[in-house]
Amino acid sequence: MSPENLSKRLLPLAFMLPFGIAQGAPTVYIPLGSGNEVIAVDAATNEITATYTGLKNPHGLVATPDGEYLVAGSLSERPLAEGEDAETPNSKLYLIHPTHGHVMMTIPVAGWTHHEAITLDGRYVVSTHPTRGGISVVDMHDNQVIETIQTGPAPNYTLMAPDGESAFVSNSGNGTISEIDLTNWTVSRTLEGGPSPEHLVLSADGQTLYATNPRAGTVSAVSVDSGKVTESFRIGDGLHGLDIGDDGKTLFASAMSEDKLVALNPTTGERQTLKLSPAPYHLDTIHGTGKVYVSSSSQPIIWVVDQKTMKLVDTIDLPGGEAHQMAVMP
Repeated sequence: MSPENLSKRLLPLAFMLPFGIAQGAPTVYIPLGSGNEVIAVDAATNEITATYTGLKNPHGLVATPDGEYLVAGSLSERPLAEGEDAETPNSKLYLIHPTHGHVMMTIPVAGWTHHEAITLDGRYVVSTHPTRGGISVVDMHDNQVIETIQTGPAPNYTLMAPDGESAFVSNSGNGTISEIDLTNWTVSRTLEGGPSPEHLVLSADGQTLYATNPRAGTVSAVSVDSGKVTESFRIGDGLHGLDIGDDGKTLFASAMSEDKLVALNPTTGERQTLKLSPAPYHLDTIHGTGKVYVSSSSQPIIWVVDQKTMKLVDTIDLPGGEAHQMAVMP
């Protein structure tokens, strides 16, 4: 039986398993971009436990809720040939089976992928395609694109709402955030996002979207109810990564050009700053561990920072490349 047919038989079974079956400390899956591989890290020890090869320039990454599969998007695409239009597939998503330890199949998509998101039931993977002005939706039961949705110029990041009924897509080219209705795959509303919204995170109460605005060096607070920017927080030049801490209120943001990680309480304005050099880049709070993983855009390392003390507690040396969108499995 071919790997493609085998994966089609295995995929529906994966989604029947209960959420969060993994035990012990979280596993963090990390795409290494120009390193052309994905690694697994044990969050208890910060040790690399597995390496998955056979990918080209992986950047975005998500895991299915049961941890059975990883889906990685690529920053690489082939040039369109004469006569091919913008809907012609010229890039791919990689479906990885962590237990089996390899790429099981690839799924064609049109345009290189920046970031990935997955619906709460694990059925659909959403990819942002900045050069195509929209997102693609892959049905994981059929392993193919079923929808393409135009959201706006240079879509960057997709965030699933906790009710499982909608998603938010940042459009960095026109300062908006598109709300997507997941029942019919349409844009239901357009929210403000600040000058150039990219990475997104939602407040613990689900009432506020926080969006990085790298050109302005700020994080915008957007009311989900009104769709308006209610506040703006200056972080620093080269702003990139963003996540929320275990306490549900502290924002962690990285400023590459200023070599710093900032912990900000948007309610009180209180902040702490940690010097990280060179160029702190993507980050992820590893919930349940009290850690923040922060990558460098110019060196193959990840800094491990304590969320409460903002002290550097460890460094993970990567085999190559640079770490991008991380996927954390409990």
